[in-house]
Amino acid sequence: MSCPDHLDRIDLTGLKAKGHHGVFDHERENGQEFIVDVSLGLSLENAAKTDDLTQTVDYGPLANQIHEIITGNPVDLIETLALRI
Repeated sequence: MSCPDHLDRIDLTGLKAKGHHGVFDHERENGQEFIVDVSLGLSLENAAKTDDLTQTVDYGPLANQIHEIITGNPVDLIETLALRI
């Protein structure tokens, strides 16, 4: 997925977590490992100009939020999981 020209892009790739999503009983019971790549479109201009960490995305909490979504309440469709992320 690409970002509009006026936005910068940050990618988090290979985030892994076990979830119990799916339509079938074995998917819900056994779970499976999900590997997620996320692309953020945002302006990084203030962070670059100020060299201030608070002006950009803190990857740790973002990765933790994604992990919580994957390991959280099960859904039937991968599309629903993607929307939650």
